[in-house]
Amino acid sequence: MFDLGAIKANVELIRGALVEKMPKSPLHSSIVEVLREHLKVQLSERYFVRQEQPITLADSEPEPDLAVIEGDRQQYFGAHPTTAALIVEVVVSSEHLDRVKLALYAEAGVRECWLLLAEERAIERHTEPKGAGYQRVERAVLPGALESTVIPGLTMPSAGLFPS
Repeated sequence: MFDLGAIKANVELIRGALVEKMPKSPLHSSIVEVLREHLKVQLSERYFVRQEQPITLADSEPEPDLAVIEGDRQQYFGAHPTTAALIVEVVVSSEHLDRVKLALYAEAGVRECWLLLAEERAIERHTEPKGAGYQRVERAVLPGALESTVIPGLTMPSAGLFPS
């Protein structure tokens, strides 16, 4: 349907519905790029980063800003991942949708999600998925930092992520 022009290319499948993706602001794009580079440097060869690429879930195919996948890229040539070790969503103007996606990620067994709240200059770490939610939420505000509970040694500093 994409090829025929019946469906716009800038949509995500969320709970069986096509949801138009928000245009990316310069702030959103810049934060995602900084994060991707930060993750690439800190991750071992056991993991790789996907940027704005689908993960296939039960009734959805969201495209998280960043997904840290465990394993080898080659195993996904025929299908998208169905979970991730860590998902990062950058929140500039899409907070409601990003919070809806948290339920999807918890249901898919994603053990950790980080929401980067640009206007608040804060990071939320969601862990301990159970059903359609996370049992534990922790928050760091600039200049605080968080360490991953899933990937040993991975830290997410809030310093340098947001404009001065």
